[in-house]
Amino acid sequence: MTKPAVTKQTGFRHFLAAASYSWAGFLRVLKEAAFRQELGFFVVSMAALVWVGATAGEIVAAVLMFLGLFSMEAMNTALEEVIDRISPEISIVGKHAKDLGSFAVACMIAACCLYLSFVLGKHLFFT
Repeated sequence: MTKPAVTKQTGFRHFLAAASYSWAGFLRVLKEAAFRQELGFFVVSMAALVWVGATAGEIVAAVLMFLGLFSMEAMNTALEEVIDRISPEISIVGKHAKDLGSFAVACMIAACCLYLSFVLGKHLFFT
């Protein structure tokens, strides 16, 4: 019988291993210009929310929206890496997969923008 390529950890060691994989994923996506721009968007958005006096609930909702955006960007980056690995030549299937990943990110950016517009508008014009 052959030995498995990776030994699966259990219990607290599994938690530590998963945390290290997540950290490595964060460091990888941090190399993406789009992710760094989204991080900047997050920082500016949080400052704007605090400036207009957004409630704690509104700020938490915005953080959740941005976490969704960050996770979508990470998945899009993962998808692009896999496509580039298995299909380095230009292919219509690879293009469609990358386009769909990009669309998913664009939807999350739009959701963040709509939510921020609503909250900022409410505090700037209706209070």
